[in-house]
Amino acid sequence: MFSSFCLRTILKSSVGVLRESSALYPAVSVRPWSCCASALLSGPAVTKGVFAVPPPVRHYARVAKRKKTDPESQLSDLPPTMLKMEYASVPLAQTTDDLVKRLLSLELANHKEKLQLKTEQLIAKVQRDENDRNSVEVQVAVLTARIRNYQEHLQKHHKDKANKRRLLMAIDRRKKLLKNLRLVRFDTFERVCEQLCITYTFPPEYYRRATRRWLAKKEFCIKVFKAVQKQKAEQKMKQQLSTTETKEANAPEAQT
Repeated sequence: MFSSFCLRTILKSSVGVLRESSALYPAVSVRPWSCCASALLSGPAVTKGVFAVPPPVRHYARVAKRKKTDPESQLSDLPPTMLKMEYASVPLAQTTDDLVKRLLSLELANHKEKLQLKTEQLIAKVQRDENDRNSVEVQVAVLTARIRNYQEHLQKHHKDKANKRRLLMAIDRRKKLLKNLRLVRFDTFERVCEQLCITYTFPPEYYRRATRRWLAKKEFCIKVFKAVQKQKAEQKMKQQLSTTETKEANAPEAQT
């Protein structure tokens, strides 16, 4: 009882002092809860005769940002001094001065012109003859250059849904062409995959919806399979040790 009475008197006196100080210095507004909270973080500072505590300064540690390295482009092997495709066959373009040659080269070319030249390089690797422009191999080369261009674009702009849809359509189209080419001419199929650096993966025998229950069951089956393989390896080692021991035991008997 006495302690509660003392606490009330102390609070009333502190409120009265704060009111008097705010009346004397109206520009300085002091709140008891803010003063008490900030006084714990930093020492008091005298301002115009009143103990006004400045707000605490918090310096949060920031994570250092890693510089994103651009992925290696399929156009990186094209030298900038190479002439554009429409000027490469012109003999006069080879004898002009450096300024004109720079204007006609890939140094000042846009992305579309570089991609066109890269597509022609891939076509030249797999085409049957110089006039071949519509065979299955040429279509696969054109789709490969387009697919790699979409992949590089989506690595920088991963929210581009339209180009992602075009990428999936081009992949499906190339997959069908490679499947038919593999069934008809297997040697040509292998040569095209080797020249264009394509890894052909076989489609699954059947498609199954990946539910949570199925994934848990698959993980459990993989663990069981690994445990069984480990037990078989241990049994094989034991059998080998037993056979070696019997051979060593029979060897001295045979010598005698």
